[in-house]
Amino acid sequence: MTVRDAQHGLTLLELLVAFAIMAMSVGMIYRIMGTNARSAGDLDSRQRAVVLAQSLLSLRDTVPEGGLQQSGQNGSYQWSIQSAPYDTGVSGPSVTPLHQVTITIAWDEERSLSLATLRPQRKPSAQVRR
Repeated sequence: MTVRDAQHGLTLLELLVAFAIMAMSVGMIYRIMGTNARSAGDLDSRQRAVVLAQSLLSLRDTVPEGGLQQSGQNGSYQWSIQSAPYDTGVSGPSVTPLHQVTITIAWDEERSLSLATLRPQRKPSAQVRR
């Protein structure tokens, strides 16, 4: 029986290489899991911001003649609404003017979301004569 036949098991070098490979694999798995958890949190925050913007917009189906300039806070989200007249190139007594309404939602000091849409200008209310 030779020395080579008597060896059963791993050498210290093989064991160290195996542990190094396992440690790198576990480190990569932890990094991937951490990135996925952070991405899921970012996605949840963005989704909440979109829902807030849609809710604010649904409360304003028309824009007053002077436009909109509003801001506020909802939890950790700061929001602002601005509007500006939108030129359609069409004019006339029966044409309702449009305003471009922009809603900006900000959170986490560096994240923000802006949505823009068009809304009709509110028609002046008819005054009742007595």
